[in-house]
Formats: sequence, C-alpha cells, structure tokens
Amino acid sequence: LIGRLIGASVGNKVSSKAMLASTSLVGLGLILLALFSSTSTIVTLPVLQRSAIGGLSFGMADVPINAMYIVLVGLCTSIMWGSIFNLAVEGLGKYTAAASGLFMVLVCGGGILPAFQGFVADKAGFITSYWVVALGLAYMLFYALAGSKIVHKEIQKQ
Repeated sequence: LIGRLIGASVGNKVSSKAMLASTSLVGLGLILLALFSSTSTIVTLPVLQRSAIGGLSFGMADVPINAMYIVLVGLCTSIMWGSIFNLAVEGLGKYTAAASGLFMVLVCGGGILPAFQGFVADKAGFITSYWVVALGLAYMLFYALAGSKIVHKEIQKQ
C-alpha cells in the first residue's frame, strides 16, 4: 500500500517509462544487496507478532538486513503494473481496447514466477531462488529502456 501511494503521487509527474526504469533499477539493486550482504548484519524492524494472550500486536524484532532489502523490493514492484500496462498498450490506436483485454487475460507472471521461484528454492536453496526475482527485475528494466519501443508505426495511423 505504501508503494502504491508513493507511486500515485509520483506517477503523474514522470513518464511510465521513467517510472518503470527507476523502480526496476532500485528493485534490482535491493535484490542484489540482499543476495550479497552478510546475513550476520542485523537490524531491528517493526513486526506484527502474536501476543501472550493469542492476539496480534506490533512489536520489534531483530532480522537480517537481507530480509529488509527483500521487503523493500515490494515497494518497487507494487507500483510497476500501471507503467507496464501503459507501455504495453501505447501506440496501438484502435486496437488498444482489444489489446488491453488480451493483456488482462494473459497476466500470469504473478502465478508462474512464484511457483518457479519455489521450485528453484527446493532444488538450489532459498537464497539462490532470489535470482529468479533478480532476472525478472532485470527484464523489467530492459523492457522500460528498450523493449517497449513502438515498432509498428502504421498502427498509430489507423
């Protein structure tokens, strides 16, 4: 929610391409920090925990800094969807409605990538599985910088 609020306040001031490129780059940097930082570095973070009487309450917990970096990636990924969608349908002219409908049907990365990351975690280990996230963020960075260019100029003229 915090990421989306930040994204909403910044989103109308910068282009979709700039938003996706910056969030992908920051997210990729955070994942790489999580992968290469020492697990012995501990930070104290606010957490939701079960109280002695069985209810939930806020408290503080010591966690490896790697975990904090991974949580912060969520701030980046939570605001990417709008930028991805805008870049995907940009320049489609009269085909925008059909393409956006198809785009909605084909949204499956949110189901496939976590399953694939789980498979990698089972085979190669928990930390190694975050390379799946790093590769996804690297692709989003590529898409923002080069992969989203309009290649069919004649569609815009129709």
